[in-house]
Amino acid sequence: MQQALTLYSYWRSSAAYRVRIGLNLKGLDYAIVPVHLVRDGGQQHAPAYAALNPQELVPTLCDGERVLTQSLAILEYLEETRPQPALLPAAAGDRARVRALAQLVACDIHPLNNLRVLQFFDQEWHVPQSERDDWILHWMRMGFSALETALAGTAQTGRFCHGDAPGLADCCLVPQLYNARRFRLDLDPFPTLRRIEAACLALPAFDAARPENQPDAA
Repeated sequence: MQQALTLYSYWRSSAAYRVRIGLNLKGLDYAIVPVHLVRDGGQQHAPAYAALNPQELVPTLCDGERVLTQSLAILEYLEETRPQPALLPAAAGDRARVRALAQLVACDIHPLNNLRVLQFFDQEWHVPQSERDDWILHWMRMGFSALETALAGTAQTGRFCHGDAPGLADCCLVPQLYNARRFRLDLDPFPTLRRIEAACLALPAFDAARPENQPDAA
């Protein structure tokens, strides 16, 4: 019998959003425990949650007694323990491509506009809002430019980031585009990204994972 899955999530966290998409694509039942990243000084810093996730970040996924952190590690774990439907293609070279696309977003774009980075700029260095916005938009624009080129320049890109079934890279792309709109990045230069996003959001698994559809949405 499969153990119950519990996801500690914040409605607007792009990392938690990735995992919600992955869980939905695999058709898995899970309970959401909201962790508000701003309220009460940030509920992720509460001792009980810090004991669960020492980084004091979301998401955290509990699979029975097993506690998992870091969104890409969680998605890879789900792929290994619940392999169908697959988030990664069968061939090693194709898997490497999909992982590279996912990491471009999760490791190179997202950390530079993460909430704790922006809070540090504000609270410790007192960086003006306009300069913080310039920082965010610069790194998003640079990352999306590389991603657009990578996706538009190969026949391996299909309806989705890799072929005609959604996978790991799409789980990362869609939340980052949501973030980009929050910060008013001009997405006109990225037609391939927008086309793939539209195909993703037409699917129930992606729609159910949207921030506005979460139980803790403000």
